[in-house]
Amino acid sequence: MRYGLFIIFFLSCFNVKSQHLDSLALRKIYTEILKNGKGHEWLRELCKDIGPRLSGSPGAEQAVQWAFQKFKEAGADTVWLQEVTVPRWVRGKKETGRIIDGSNKVQEIPTLALGNSVSTPDGGITAPLIEIRQMEDLALLGEEKIKGKIVFFNHPMDETSINTFGSYSSAGKYRWSGPSEAARYGAVASICRSVSLSVNDYPHTGAMRYNDSLPKIPCATISTAAANLLGKILKSDKNVKFHLEMHCQMMDSVLSYNVIAEIRGTLFPDEIITAGAHLDAWDNGEGAHDDGAGIVQCMEVIRTMKNLGIKPIRTIRAVAFMNEENGLRGGNVYAEEAKRKNEKHVAAIESDAGGFTPYGFGLDMDDQKRKKIQSWAPLFRNYKVWNFDYQYGGADITPLKRLLGTPVIGMAVDSQRYFDVHHASSDTFEKVNKRELLLGAAAMTALTYLLSYHGL
Repeated sequence: MRYGLFIIFFLSCFNVKSQHLDSLALRKIYTEILKNGKGHEWLRELCKDIGPRLSGSPGAEQAVQWAFQKFKEAGADTVWLQEVTVPRWVRGKKETGRIIDGSNKVQEIPTLALGNSVSTPDGGITAPLIEIRQMEDLALLGEEKIKGKIVFFNHPMDETSINTFGSYSSAGKYRWSGPSEAARYGAVASICRSVSLSVNDYPHTGAMRYNDSLPKIPCATISTAAANLLGKILKSDKNVKFHLEMHCQMMDSVLSYNVIAEIRGTLFPDEIITAGAHLDAWDNGEGAHDDGAGIVQCMEVIRTMKNLGIKPIRTIRAVAFMNEENGLRGGNVYAEEAKRKNEKHVAAIESDAGGFTPYGFGLDMDDQKRKKIQSWAPLFRNYKVWNFDYQYGGADITPLKRLLGTPVIGMAVDSQRYFDVHHASSDTFEKVNKRELLLGAAAMTALTYLLSYHGL
C-alpha cells in the first residue's frame, strides 16, 4: 500500500515538473518568434517577389526553389524535393461577363473562370439566364426550362453562421459540383456567386470538378456585388441574357515538387511529426492568407527549434505541399510514399485557414489521443489559445489519416475576415497582420514541440 502511494506521489511530482518545463519551453518559443520571427519578411518575398503560383506555372516552380532555400536558411538538418505530377490549368486572356437585359442594355461585370473549367467557344456564349437558389431547384425546373440556358447559382454564404468554414462548405458546392449538375439538364454554361461574406467587386475563383459522365460546360464566378445586381435585375426582367467568354484550358500535366525540411529526432527518429501548408496559390492574387501564411509558419517551426537549440525527441518535418488548390496531388503523394516506406507518422498539423489570430486546434483522432492533447490546454491559456474541441485537420494531411491512420490537427484561427479575400485578387501581403501571423507560428511551433517530446 505504501509502495503504491509512493508511486502515485512520484508520478505526481514528475508530472508537475514536466508541466513546468513545458511551460518554460512554450514561453521561450513565443518570445523567440514574437521578437525575432522571420515569417512576415518571408511572406513579403513569397507574395511580392513571386506572387501567383498556381501548380504547373512558372510562379509555382519559382516558389519551390524559394521554399527549398528558405528551409535551408531556417536551419533544417535536411531539405529535399519530392516529385509530384500536377495538373496545369491556364486561365488565358481576361474573361468577359456581360448582363444583357430585355431592352438590350449591356453591363459588364467582374468575372473569373473557375479553376479546371473548359473555355467557351471563340467569341463566347450568349444565352438566356436562369437563376438557381438551391441545388434542388434544378430538378424541379427540369430540362424543359434549363436546356440551352446559362444557369446562375445565386446561393450566398450564411451570414448567421459563426462557423465561417461551415458556411463556406455549404455554399461551395455550387461552385464545386454546380456546373455538372446544370449540364445534366442541358445548360450551356454556368456562373456562380462568389463564395464570400463580403459584398464587393472582387470575384473569388476556386476549383470545380466535372462529372465525366456529363457534358463539360464553361463555368465562371462573378463578384458578390455583381450577383446582387444580377439578382435584382432578374426580379423585374425575365428576358435577361448573359454573355460569357473565357479562354482557359487544361494542358498536359507537369512535374513539380513538395518541399520537405526535417529536424531529426534524437531518441525516436523514426517517429515523425509533420507540420504542413500548401505552397501553390490561385493565379489571380498573391496567395498571402491562402496559404503563404501557413508556409512561413511551417518555416518558423524549423527556424525556432534551431535558434533555441531545441533537440526534439521525435523527428519534425515541415512540408510545403504542392497542388492543394486544384488537385491535392502533393498531399496524396506525400501520404502514399509514407505508406510505401512504412513510416510512422505520430501526428500531422496543418495551417490553412489564414494568418489570423489563432485560438485553438482541431483534433481529428481517437478519444484517447484527443484527451492527451486536451490535457495540454492549460499550457496555452496565457497565449489565448483555448479551443481544443474542434474536429478537423486539413486537406493536405487528410490522406495521411486515410492511408496511415495518422491523427491530424488543424490550426483554428479567427476566420471571420478570411472569406473576404479567399481565392480573390485582394488576398495580398498587405492584408496580413504581422503579429497575428507570428502568433500563429508560435502556436504551431509550441504544439509541434509538445508532440515531439510527449508523443501521442
